[in-house]
Amino acid sequence: MIRIVRSTIIDAPTDRVWAFLRDFNGHDRWHPAVAKSTIERGQSADKLGCVRRFFLRDGSELRERLLTLSDLEQTFSYCLLDTPVPLFNYVAHVRLAPVTDGNQTFWDWRCSFSTRKGEEAEMTRMVSEDIYEAGFAAVRAHLAASAVEGRA
Repeated sequence: MIRIVRSTIIDAPTDRVWAFLRDFNGHDRWHPAVAKSTIERGQSADKLGCVRRFFLRDGSELRERLLTLSDLEQTFSYCLLDTPVPLFNYVAHVRLAPVTDGNQTFWDWRCSFSTRKGEEAEMTRMVSEDIYEAGFAAVRAHLAASAVEGRA
């Protein structure tokens, strides 16, 4: 089993970052790889068990299920149901925590998964860099731009 842990500091209070990230169907508005996302069966994006179906910019289609969501703890977890890449038993967890020295947010994003023998390094790089690091950078840029414009 491969385990990836990535974290970053976002220069915004946790309530602001959480309001942005808690929308399980909102990643098409901020993640550079995601072109379009919908929640299946018209369910709410915060209903446990809901499934988001989304398309990457390269046309690939994926499906993920929301497993947990806690506004109190500012956490959620999800699992991958369908993907064109060899990520098996993928489960991810997102957690926010306040950094009180500067009113910033600590964002922890971690997962575990398995893959085909020989593809461990490539799948680890893809998740770490193309998904997590790219996501951190995109959220940081979006929140910084919206702060300058005076909106959330």
